[in-house]
Amino acid sequence: MTPSAADSRRIFLRGLVVAALVGVFLATTGAFGSANAPYGQRLAYWVLVMILGGLWGHLSSRVVTRFVDVDDRPWMTVAVMTAVITGPLSVIVWAATGLFFAQKLYPLAALPQLFGPVLVVTLAVTTVNVFLGRTQPVQTHAAPASPASASPLPVRFLDRLPMKLRGATLHAVQAEDHYLRLHTDRGSDLILMRLSDAVEELEGLEGARTHRSWWVARSAVRGVERGDGRATLTLEGGLSAPVSRRYARALREADWW
Repeated sequence: MTPSAADSRRIFLRGLVVAALVGVFLATTGAFGSANAPYGQRLAYWVLVMILGGLWGHLSSRVVTRFVDVDDRPWMTVAVMTAVITGPLSVIVWAATGLFFAQKLYPLAALPQLFGPVLVVTLAVTTVNVFLGRTQPVQTHAAPASPASASPLPVRFLDRLPMKLRGATLHAVQAEDHYLRLHTDRGSDLILMRLSDAVEELEGLEGARTHRSWWVARSAVRGVERGDGRATLTLEGGLSAPVSRRYARALREADWW
């Protein structure tokens, strides 16, 4: 499942802002032996290095999150991201440090000395970005009545149901690669769409994202099972829908179970 364009822009810009702020902090404190350089020089150096790191980190996250579930394994995500980012970023820091402070590239023998500092900064910034992303579940709400007709406004997503499911009651929407599996009281079928876009069109039905790959209609919930620190919703017809750890508390407080 991929985020919407708006979500991607927000995540990208948030990462760059965090990187730039860390750069300002490192410049101001004269971190890692840079205190002897003029403030303007080290500010330019640190902000540039951190933004380049942020760009590389953003590209890395698009790959890593395809294989690691950031919702349920945030610390594993931090560890894998840090490992992926640190090596190439160390090369960037090695080149930038030489050019900024010596006006030439440092010898390659100096490169291993940078791994430790780069690892520390990358771990800190990655941790901030991963846990800033642990937000509340996106919820959709029952449509208000139209003033003219006193009937609920139409739910746009229902127009996307295949012909064999038209008029069915929608229980859940599950992301499968680039497709969505629609679970209804008349069976299921696939359509080509992103879940984040579908949730926008599901406004008008009472429900919520319970997991990065699931939206569930509240009326379809029949029970909840807990085990190994996780929750699973039992839906109408015996279907099971997972609940991410980052969403469980908010859904419980909203009386989903």
